[in-house]
Amino acid sequence: MTVYIDPPNWPGHGRMWSHLVSDVSYAELHTFAEGMGVLRRAFERDHYDIPSHRYADAVRAGAVEVSSREVVRLLHGAGLRRRKSDSR
Repeated sequence: MTVYIDPPNWPGHGRMWSHLVSDVSYAELHTFAEGMGVLRRAFERDHYDIPSHRYADAVRAGAVEVSSREVVRLLHGAGLRRRKSDSR
C-alpha cells in the first residue's frame, strides 16, 4: 500500500493543509486514513485534507512525500481525479 502526501501549502479555516491521495484506489486511501484515525469527513472528492500538525504523522505511517503537482499527476494517472464539477 502506497499513499502520497503533499506539503501543507493550502490555507483554509485558519490553518494549512496537505492532500493525502492514493494512486491505486479510494479503498486503499480510506484504509490508510482510518489507520491514522482520520475521520471520513476529511475526504473530499479524491483526497483527504490533512492539517499541517498531522503531516509528520502521515509520513511516519508510510505516506510518501511528493509535490502538489505530483499529487495531481498521480490522481490523473490512476484515473482517480475528481473535479468539483464531477458528480461521481
